[in-house]
Amino acid sequence: MKKRDVITLTEGPLTLTIPAHAITQVFTAVALAHVSNLQQAPANESGIPALGEYWPGEGGHNAGLIRGVAGAPDYYLIVPAGTAAEFKAEWGGYGRSVAGATSASDGLTNTNALLEDADDHPAAKLAAGYTADGHEDFYLPARRELQLCEANVPELFTKGYHWSSSQSSALLAFGMDFEDGWQYDGGKGNERLVRPVRRKYL
Repeated sequence: MKKRDVITLTEGPLTLTIPAHAITQVFTAVALAHVSNLQQAPANESGIPALGEYWPGEGGHNAGLIRGVAGAPDYYLIVPAGTAAEFKAEWGGYGRSVAGATSASDGLTNTNALLEDADDHPAAKLAAGYTADGHEDFYLPARRELQLCEANVPELFTKGYHWSSSQSSALLAFGMDFEDGWQYDGGKGNERLVRPVRRKYL
């Protein structure tokens, strides 16, 4: 092998002789890999937006993954943002317990029970009537769904008390305070903020 075809590296008593073409191949491979990484979009390869980011076509922002209840599949909670998606209303049905509206986790079931009840439930009605990106399956979140929102995406919510669809008693229902992070049960006749949500199954 000719002298010009090799590279010699010396460190103390050690000497390493390497064919020049081998070094060239290594540096070329490293450079190409670096360029390829720069050209790739930083977006999540799964197509799932980061927490708090808008999910195109889904009617709102990604609030996080929730485990399905009673064997139902897991789902991402979608939360619309802005004043058009925020209402103020009473929970309704003061003095009566509504069968099927006591789930701590399943806001969709709670909302359906409230809509079918003989009494008026303004918070649930406003949430269920919301539409965005062609979706009409919004509902009033359960208290644990609101807890996830408070933990993951509080910036999407106005500070203050928000109604959940989870009933506490004939007189009380659960709400979430997006200012101090407290969950409480308040009188059903009180006006609180209302934020609709929907589910994205994968």
